[in-house]
Amino acid sequence: MSVTFVDNESIRKLNKEYRNIDKETDVLSFPLLEFEESDEEKDVKILLDDLDAYKNPESGDIMLGDIIISYEKAKEQAEEYGHSLEREIGFLVAHSMFHLMGYDHMTKEEEEIMCKKQEKVLESIGLTR
Repeated sequence: MSVTFVDNESIRKLNKEYRNIDKETDVLSFPLLEFEESDEEKDVKILLDDLDAYKNPESGDIMLGDIIISYEKAKEQAEEYGHSLEREIGFLVAHSMFHLMGYDHMTKEEEEIMCKKQEKVLESIGLTR
């Protein structure tokens, strides 16, 4: 995956171009893989038969996609929420990585699953609120 930091104006333009929303946002995720929800596990599984097409030829790692973070927005939100910029950026990266791995938060149930996973990751690296 790649992580790119931009300013509010740049992320606003991307948000308008890709989501038809003409305002800045904190983070955008652009997944390469397609996923579907698994009914049994309430988790996600890859739809692709051939993961080789998504492997980095040099490392063999699966390429998940791209994350774009507005550094300005992250700084604003860290101040607003009363925690460090490191914690805010950690949250945005974790949140986006779960999107790249097929998770979403369109329903209450999906949101609960994603939030629990995000908090577990953040706690494991010491980025608590």
